[in-house]
Amino acid sequence: MSIALAAGFTEPVFDAQRVFRALMDATARPATVQPLVTDLAPPAPLTPELASVALALADHEAPLWLDAALAAVPAVAAYLRFHTGARIVEAPDEAAFALVAEPDAMPPLGAFAVGTDEYPDRSTTVVMAVRRLAAGQGLACEGPGILGRADIAIAPLPGDFLVQRAANRALFPRGVDCVFVVPGSVAALPRTTQILPEG
Repeated sequence: MSIALAAGFTEPVFDAQRVFRALMDATARPATVQPLVTDLAPPAPLTPELASVALALADHEAPLWLDAALAAVPAVAAYLRFHTGARIVEAPDEAAFALVAEPDAMPPLGAFAVGTDEYPDRSTTVVMAVRRLAAGQGLACEGPGILGRADIAIAPLPGDFLVQRAANRALFPRGVDCVFVVPGSVAALPRTTQILPEG
């Protein structure tokens, strides 16, 4: 079998529901680390976690954008098209979901679709594969779904991520939602989450 046609979900309905539930739990409880288990083996540098999110959410009506590292490997786009039926778009603001393998080199959040006041759901969810995702330290977060405050360490991130997030939150109800994955885990910072200033 060509690597471009590497296997997708073993049980597509059950596996997609399991991933969707993990994403919903992460979004409902921002800045908390939730389990995300997958046995996918997609072509590198697409990680199993990025692939599982794409297979669970993307379809012919929800196009995908790939960062430079992912777009440079034709097998990645072929794998995603085959298993999701989604279009791969070149412009970040045309995507329902953006897959990012190198967060520290990604475009600014403002380059993605933020929706409209009438249709704020017509925005991009940016899914980033990071190397570190740890609760109880790092960014201090407040907002809906958080009791008091939640701390989470995420790395790597763009150098001006806090500035970008503040500008993104000011657009509410418009804005980009961010999801972060590492092997076995997922966390989310939806547009409603406020990252407190350092210090």
